[in-house]
Amino acid sequence: MSGATHDYAVTVRWTGAGEKGTSSYTAYSRDHEIDLPHKPPLPGSADPAFRGDPERNSPEELFVASLSQCHMLWFLHLAAESGLVVRGYTDAATGTMRVEARGEGAFTDVTLHPKVTVDPGELATDEHVDALHHKAHAMCFIARSVNFPVRVEPTPLQVTA
Repeated sequence: MSGATHDYAVTVRWTGAGEKGTSSYTAYSRDHEIDLPHKPPLPGSADPAFRGDPERNSPEELFVASLSQCHMLWFLHLAAESGLVVRGYTDAATGTMRVEARGEGAFTDVTLHPKVTVDPGELATDEHVDALHHKAHAMCFIARSVNFPVRVEPTPLQVTA
């Protein structure tokens, strides 16, 4: 039995050729734009460690963000299904990428640090919220697609007054 498939299309367009193109490693900009259908262009570049523009989004940052977003969206879905009213959600996610001597690299881990604020009630417990985080992690499409640990370390639950 196979499940439904969803296709995604993006266009990545390099905008950093300048006058010299790739005539040398230092001659070109890493700037590019990520075009998503019906959305404003997303400015991209390399990580500053790799001669990128720190004012633009790097693929590594966007990768960590996608793991965080996926977890959050599943958590909110599961909270709504369970009857828990979430009023706030922030995540200060972190990721580590190791670069080898030859230049190739890989992420070794990502840690999510979700901070959730909920309405008072019988479901407003750390145990219930932790169970929702555990299930959200198991459901997240992106976390299920990576070959390194994605940890979830929630901060203590905040309950509105």
